[in-house]
Amino acid sequence: MNLKRIFGGILTVLGIAGLIYAAITFVYPSSNIDIKAPIIYGIVGLIFFISGISLIRTTKDEA
Repeated sequence: MNLKRIFGGILTVLGIAGLIYAAITFVYPSSNIDIKAPIIYGIVGLIFFISGISLIRTTKDEA
């Protein structure tokens, strides 16, 4: 198993979790109206997701 592919998978899962959390906090805001938190979670989740997918795609399989 390639370590880069495992790390890419972990980054992808973390990115999906960040995007889901950002969507939930955007739809169900807390008592104070703070829009910065879902935007930050969404941006970080998107960065993790894109970097994880690109790391998986660009890593070649070695037998």
